Amino acid sequence: MFCPKCSTLLYPEDGKMVCRKEGCGYSCDIGNLSEKSVRKPKKEKSDFLVLDEITETLPETTIQCPECDNNRAYWMMRQTRAADEPTTRIYRCTKCHHTWREF
Repeated sequence: MFCPKCSTLLYPEDGKMVCRKEGCGYSCDIGNLSEKSVRKPKKEKSDFLVLDEITETLPETTIQCPECDNNRAYWMMRQTRAADEPTTRIYRCTKCHHTWREF
């Protein structure tokens, strides 16, 4: 929750939300907060497409698909974690288009 006057973070104190910025002095009851002072989290997508639909240009490898037991898949490598961690190998089956990853 953010102060409607100075946009700094509000802190709970004695049943009220108080702005701690020097010179502002804004406070309100916890139940009286306006919609502008409450930032709603962004909706995250539950599913996202890792590989584009253009798979013809990706390299292929021999690996067994966990869904259909096909032995060919497109693959690519992405840095999905911190820079000091190894890259993640992402595979997409050439037959059923199932996508999985290997760390």
